[in-house]
Amino acid sequence: MPRSRRAHGARRGGRGARSSAKAESPASDDETASEVLSHYSSASESTSVAEEGTGSEAVDEQAQQEAEEDKLKECIDHVSDKSTKTRQAALESLRLAFSSKTLYDFLLERRLTLTDSLEKCLKKGKGDEQSLAASVLTLLCLQMGSGPEGEEVFRSLKPLLIGILTDSSASPVARQSCATALGVCCYVAAADVEDLASCLACLEGIFGTSCLEEGSSVPAHHSPLLQTLHCCALQSWSLLLTICPSSQIRQILDNHLPKLPLLLSSEDVNLRIVAGETVALLFELAHELEEEFFYADTDLLCAKLKALATDSNKYRAKTDRRKQRSIFRDVLRFIENGECHAESIKFGLECMYVDSWVRRRVYHAFKELLGSGVRHHLQNNELLREIFALGPPLALDAVALKASKISRFEKHLYNSAAFKARTKARSRVRDKRADVL
Repeated sequence: MPRSRRAHGARRGGRGARSSAKAESPASDDETASEVLSHYSSASESTSVAEEGTGSEAVDEQAQQEAEEDKLKECIDHVSDKSTKTRQAALESLRLAFSSKTLYDFLLERRLTLTDSLEKCLKKGKGDEQSLAASVLTLLCLQMGSGPEGEEVFRSLKPLLIGILTDSSASPVARQSCATALGVCCYVAAADVEDLASCLACLEGIFGTSCLEEGSSVPAHHSPLLQTLHCCALQSWSLLLTICPSSQIRQILDNHLPKLPLLLSSEDVNLRIVAGETVALLFELAHELEEEFFYADTDLLCAKLKALATDSNKYRAKTDRRKQRSIFRDVLRFIENGECHAESIKFGLECMYVDSWVRRRVYHAFKELLGSGVRHHLQNNELLREIFALGPPLALDAVALKASKISRFEKHLYNSAAFKARTKARSRVRDKRADVL
């Protein structure tokens, strides 16, 4: 198994703490009179009403959960429907549900049925349907975790993912989703080094066509869709680097560190950024293997990174330049000084620090997959909590949940203060050139 930190047992997504029940006791004339006559009877009556309210809310919550499960069952059935529109709508509903909730118990007994349906969508579907099926497959693998169930899902559909990814006649959108699915599923559920090596080789064969040949001054030209595919493949490839054994890392450093900087000249901003982040990741892995790691072309690499970190070419979009400069400043700082920009991620009552390029690549891979649901999974998904060393899910009671939430008025005050401070800070460094008449 590629990652020693991963447990061999089946993963189970923990359930989050439920919302506190609000006790509402409607006041009648008789109850008011009883409160005046006896404080004790009033207290006991309010307690019984509160318990009744809690019980009714628990029943409502259970009924809501059953209704949601019925909808999910219906969506799983519709994945095998004859209508393409019905299948795509069902896949989109499953994608949203899997990314926003932990559903291990529900999916455990339905994973084989859903896997068969996804296989049919990948084989017979076209374009968007294949892309959605690959995304749902990735989320299903994440829900099942790194145990036998997740491994079974990955092993059954791995050949199909590789087949679509390497098929040049397949839809570029479908190939992009398959590249992401292959990387994440292998990261989560790969059972041995052979699976890891085959996935790395497949992904390398995709983004490798964007690399320039040594001695060439003309960038490899590809369509925007193909450049996006190469970007997805490189992201998945770099994700798998984080679980490679040290012997394999040495070989990858020898083979790829001279080639990857060539991608910094790509005409696609996202591919340039991912290439820069991957170079920083390789340097970090190299320093872990050998503290005094030396790269012969460091000066040339730093010069190229500095040019990208200060790029002001007008033919590039303004947002692209801003995003590129921010990322490459971090990459350059790490290559020159070994300093990695730390990012804090808050979810619920917890906070996680992303303070290395390895953690950064892993976190952003799951963030792109889960979207806004990443915080819920960080709180409740045992696999993600194990990957980021967060410990078992916290069991929060109603009081703790209420204390963790701030009011709308407090949010408004905080945002106003932050806006004022940001305006002052920017005004000090903003260029105030006088108008020339």
